[in-house]
Amino acid sequence: MKTDAFALRHIGPRENDLQHMFKTIGVDSIDQLIYETLPDDIRLKAPLNLEPALTEYEYLNHIAQLGNKNKIYKSYIGLGYHPAIVPAPIQRNIFENPGWYTAYTPYQAEIAQGRLEALLNYQTTVIELTGMEIANASLLDEGTSAAEAMALLFDVRTRDQKKNKVAKFFVSEEILPQTLSVLQTRSTPIGVELVIGNHEEFDFSDEFFGAILQYPGKFGQVHDYASFITNAKAKDIKIAVAADILSLVKLTSPGELGADVVVGTTQRFGIPMGYGGPHAAFFATKEEYKRSMPGRIIGVTIDVNGNRALRMALQTREQHIKREKATSNICTAQVLLAVMAGMYAVYHGPKGLQYIADKVHASAVTTADALNKLGVYQTNTSFFDTILVKADAAKVKAAAEAKEINFYYVDADTVSISFNETTSIKDINDILAVFAEATGKSAEKVTSLTETVALPENLVRTSDFLKHDVFNKHHSETALMRYIKKLERLDLALNHSMISLGSCTMKLNAAAEMLPLSYPNWNSIHPFAPIEQAEGYQIMLKKLEEQLNVITGFAGTTLQPNSGAQGEYAGLMVIRAYQKSIGQEHRNIALIPASAHGTNPATAHMAGMEVVVTKTSENGNIDVEDLRAKAILHKDNLACLMVTYPSTHGVYEASIIEVIKIIHENGGQVYMDGANMNAQVGLTNPGHIGADVCHLNLHKTFAIPHGGGGPGVGPICVAKHLVPFLPTNPVITTGGDSAITAISAAPWGSALVCLISYGYITMLGEEGLTSSTHHAILNANYIKERLAGHYDTLYTGEMNRAAHEMILECRPFKANGIEVTDIAKRLMDYGFHAPTVSFPVAGTLMIEPTESENLEELDRFCDAMISIRKEIDEASADDKNNVLKNSPHTLAMLTTDNWVLPYTREKAAFPLDYLHENKFWPGVRRVDDAYGDRNLICSCAPIEAYMEN
Repeated sequence: MKTDAFALRHIGPRENDLQHMFKTIGVDSIDQLIYETLPDDIRLKAPLNLEPALTEYEYLNHIAQLGNKNKIYKSYIGLGYHPAIVPAPIQRNIFENPGWYTAYTPYQAEIAQGRLEALLNYQTTVIELTGMEIANASLLDEGTSAAEAMALLFDVRTRDQKKNKVAKFFVSEEILPQTLSVLQTRSTPIGVELVIGNHEEFDFSDEFFGAILQYPGKFGQVHDYASFITNAKAKDIKIAVAADILSLVKLTSPGELGADVVVGTTQRFGIPMGYGGPHAAFFATKEEYKRSMPGRIIGVTIDVNGNRALRMALQTREQHIKREKATSNICTAQVLLAVMAGMYAVYHGPKGLQYIADKVHASAVTTADALNKLGVYQTNTSFFDTILVKADAAKVKAAAEAKEINFYYVDADTVSISFNETTSIKDINDILAVFAEATGKSAEKVTSLTETVALPENLVRTSDFLKHDVFNKHHSETALMRYIKKLERLDLALNHSMISLGSCTMKLNAAAEMLPLSYPNWNSIHPFAPIEQAEGYQIMLKKLEEQLNVITGFAGTTLQPNSGAQGEYAGLMVIRAYQKSIGQEHRNIALIPASAHGTNPATAHMAGMEVVVTKTSENGNIDVEDLRAKAILHKDNLACLMVTYPSTHGVYEASIIEVIKIIHENGGQVYMDGANMNAQVGLTNPGHIGADVCHLNLHKTFAIPHGGGGPGVGPICVAKHLVPFLPTNPVITTGGDSAITAISAAPWGSALVCLISYGYITMLGEEGLTSSTHHAILNANYIKERLAGHYDTLYTGEMNRAAHEMILECRPFKANGIEVTDIAKRLMDYGFHAPTVSFPVAGTLMIEPTESENLEELDRFCDAMISIRKEIDEASADDKNNVLKNSPHTLAMLTTDNWVLPYTREKAAFPLDYLHENKFWPGVRRVDDAYGDRNLICSCAPIEAYMEN
């Protein structure tokens, strides 16, 4: 046995467990199980052509050497990305802590109160700095947030009958270039016409429904938009403002100026640049637009005892329910990064943020004054952190790079310099030395920062912010550390127990994969740094793309999409571009099975397609004849099929090759949703099956942590004919020869966390990857057989096997008065997060154990489910006062003097012996979702603000 093999650490079941598992399942070997599970005609005939696996030690040496090829220059590039100081207690206690990065999206609120509070802090920070009424729990990046703002304003325009056919959207030429590119991508399919121009020359025509402004402008100029917004409102033109979050500490908030939506990024609130991401974008708007708002909103409610509780609010507006009628396909947030940014605000408080903003501004003003004395003139009439100077850019660039400094070169005689919280007086003198050398002059040395302010007097902020107690009491490291720990204890994550969520693949996020994220030579590079300074990144990213090409059987990959939903969108936009190139631009029908993930129809709608739903047969598979009939009916306009494989029902459908052939025969392309790729790797792949494009969830199959709901990465892999259309970036060219415009803001999306997937593949190699798939299927079928006789599995393959996940039938329990939600809440008392509830079939549980869980944990979970089944049998539809209906049980509830329930405290809290050793206590009792939606509060507020009178 190779005890240094990474696969040995990643894969849960031990060799001596296998015979017991085989016996339970009824097979003699893993090969027999795979034969009985996977259709033979889709099996790969040869192993994946990947390099031999590295050990953890070898990989960490390799990644350190690769990181040394990256050059860490002082970055003053700006354009929405700035060096930031990650406070050490936040880095150690959140960023590097599996208690925070291995949690799942807080759909089960009772075991996620810590993360929900951290996100409420984040939302409060955004609301108060932007001056808006409501904010979500973060989006993907500033560019995509701006696109979501455009889509929201386009959606709400229909409330005014005079505007419901208006389709023009004004974009200020001050907008960040990457934001403009994303807006261009997103506008065309939904029928929006972009008009780019100077906001001072805008004619406020009735043809416009909205406009977006940059505050401050892309090269630092602070414009007074008050009159623009007033004039726009007079014509019912709604305004979005893309704002720098730190500048809002000093500047009048966009909300006070009259904005309808405010977007931006919180990257400079203690998040590493990471060559582009992940970072938490913010999105804030008016409460009247809450049902058109994308992403997740954390709200305050009460539990069944009337105690304060938090949960995700207004979920019925999300695409999981609204499907193609959703205004956005975004179901993810950047939770881990939002938690860090919110905690940055908690740690520094309003006075600390004021100090940081003052220092950044003073650094910019001091440097501008010194450059003016040098004869290098600064042209912005007012600015916060970015100055625009006139100089010979070529000479400046040569002198700057010799001193390992990066500026942004606007043109041959204009240089942009953006300052940040890391800038010191020494740094300022180094900048002055660069310009002195470039001009052949001597610079006067700076010894202190000026107190002069370069902001318009009428735009200096006068309103208070962050007055709530939480932002004013955790300013010592001890206090912050204990606050973070207090919240962590309220959250159930993978460091406590298995999270067996079907479709979500909550596998091990190995420490060796995660460690390099903290290395400065990986996390400190600006995404627009000259490409030769990021040689290590370029090698890693190119190699990861090649690895994913091999694994998927495709010819090309883009890593730019920074969520699975973005990957879906990228895939469809590439298909659209290809079809346009061959004169088939009219194709606009997307066939989507009824069982598909809710983002599929929402994405198709965003891509300008019309959704036609195909039926699902009684055994859970695609109804091939219905699909054939609809493909033939729409053959002249068929754009694509969106199909998940194995199916969302956890089955390898034997008809998949026939299904793909039908689509191709009728002129369409096949997009394969990669949500279930964990059941394909090494055994089959989308290219081999015959698909044209697939997206991958690197935060599922390829081990990037879910982070409590993000970060995610959703690259697409494509067949040869689609490679030319992979997306580009306006600052650093990426993609194919006929590239579509940007999908997300950074050239390689959330590049930093791509290190995790690169490590996962590199340390497993072909043998380990294939073994991981084997064991994912083994673990799922072991659970299926252990629960047989207690729960029925709704769908299986032709030989009665599940794929890597299964759906348990729970609807018959209604006869005992028990709903599937009751089972989910009762599992919390057993120390487990519930499997996926009521998806893709209402009233069911979808279970995916992943390959990372060992036999002991699988048995503990099965024991819990069997124990709950007995409790269901004891329940009666006539008596709601039972252990399931009252779950989860909190510590406060169990230690009360007044215990009047008809079962014992022991049964409530310790129904199985293992709980005495390792008990997780839910933070609140069952939350009241309806109450929270009726009384929406999504920021920190005193209890009086949400308690009913």
